[in-house]
Formats: sequence, structure tokens, C-alpha cells
Amino acid sequence: MSKLVISTSSFDVDNNPHLQYLQREGMDIAGNPYKRKLTEDEAIELLGADTVGMIAGIEPLTERVLASAKKLKVISRCGSGLDSVDLAAAKRYGIAVLNTPEAPAQAVAELTMGLILAALRRICQIDRQVRTEEWPRTQGQLLAAQSVGIIGLGRVGGRVARLCQAFDARVVAHDSYVKQPPQGIELVPLEQLLAEADIVSLHLTYDADTHHLLNGETFARMKPGAVVINTARGGLIDETALAEALACGQLSAAALDVFEQEPYHGPLLKCDNIILTSHIGSLARESRQRMEIEAAENLRQGLVNAGLMKNR
Repeated sequence: MSKLVISTSSFDVDNNPHLQYLQREGMDIAGNPYKRKLTEDEAIELLGADTVGMIAGIEPLTERVLASAKKLKVISRCGSGLDSVDLAAAKRYGIAVLNTPEAPAQAVAELTMGLILAALRRICQIDRQVRTEEWPRTQGQLLAAQSVGIIGLGRVGGRVARLCQAFDARVVAHDSYVKQPPQGIELVPLEQLLAEADIVSLHLTYDADTHHLLNGETFARMKPGAVVINTARGGLIDETALAEALACGQLSAAALDVFEQEPYHGPLLKCDNIILTSHIGSLARESRQRMEIEAAENLRQGLVNAGLMKNR
């Protein structure tokens, strides 16, 4: 019997027609026993030497992991980012790598908007104070009065830009790959965006070129009192420098859904002016269902393309 692995922390196998089909065709499905992000060693153990296809989360699928999975032919990411997969190694080993870029985009964009509004109106800080029987009369800020800088104007960034425009905010954007921006959005150089934006929101891919794109130097060049939002990838921000910028008042607030190491245990936990969420960007029920269906469909088609099953 051929083996499939689902390494995400949770996955609704019972209500997924593509996985039900694969099981009827004799595929054995193994899930993630830890119900969290796997380490490299745990991924190797779960895949073993007999797995032909996997639905992947954000665990590190490194050269070492892929080399150990002797029969693996298809990796179907349940999500959009592929920075956790060694794509060069996958190509060398003849492993197809697929993803679901459209499915989570609206959910991530809506979470981004929630974080922006919560940061501007200090919702989380006020909630904590009320729970200790204080009654703060904290003055927040209007999104309509802000300039929002979107770095990365792709599927998520474009949605965030439109939502911010619906609040009557001015939107500027930086994206090296976009030549014609949507109506009402001004494309500007990164330096200009950092200097002008009241809110900087990250929506770009993570790689060697974008590692710590926001760091001590860039924070110093930002508008005093600016707000930073990151729902893309943790490695885009130097988290130690962010904690320092928040502590000294260079930034008034921040909100992060992603971190370099997850679960997160760093200095940002001590900052009162930051909102921290546990990588929940795509975890809206409707988006998650679509992601799982698309990931399983990609896996099934990948197995067909690899000659491991017939297309029926």
C-alpha cells in the first residue's frame, strides 16, 4: 500500500473528497501525531522511506529531509509560501512542489486589517486594562487619517490595499514586479515608503534578499510613531531590533502573526505595544476548507502526473 503523509497540525480528512478517493484507491494516510509544526528530524521520521506524496505545512523540508524520503514524488503545500521547501533539492530528486496561493489570500488580508485597526485603536491594551478593573480613556487613531505603505502588492497585499482604500486611507506601495498599480495606489521606492508611511504592512516572499528587510537601520528611517504589521513571514523582520524600536518609541505599535522561530519565545513578549498572534492568517474556516480541498486536489493530480495512479 502506498503511503501519503499530511504534516499540517490539523486536517479534515473525512470531509475531503480527493483524500477519500485516494484512500479508496489504496493509499494509506498518516497524519501529524504532534499536532504542531514538525522539526526536521520529526519530518524525516514521519515521511520514512515509503511516502510517495505529502500535504505539507510549514515544517522545514530541507535537503536532508528530501534525501531521506526515497519514494517521495509530490509535495502539496497547504498554503502559499514555499520558503520552507528546498526547491533546488526537490528538483534534483524529481519531486513536484505545488501550493494553494489563492485560497488563503482573503483570510490573511482580513487578519491584516484586524491587526491594523486593533493597533490604531489600542484594542488589546485596553482590553487587558479593563480586565484588571481599570477604565482607560485611551485615544486611538483613525485609519482614514493614515498613509498605509504596502510592501508587496500581490494576492494579499493587493487585497489589503483595497480594504484600506475603503476606509479612505491613502495607500502607497512598493513592489519591484508590479508596473501598473491598481487605481488610486501610488508605487514608490522602498526608501520613500518607509519615510512617509504611518503604517507599514509586509506582504512579500521571504528569501535571502528579503531577510531582515526591516531592521534597526530601516526602523530608524521610518516615520516616528509608525506602526509595523507582518502577516507574511517572520524572517522579514529583525525581531530584536523591533523590540528596541518599540521600547524607545521610534515605533508606536506593531502586530505580528509570523515569527522566525515558532512557537515564539523572544523579547517581544515583554512589549506592551505589540499584538502577537500564533500564525493564524489562513485559519478562517472558509479559507481553510478551500486550502485543504485544493491541496488534496493538487496532490491527487501530482500523483497522476508522476504515473503513480490513473486519472479517473
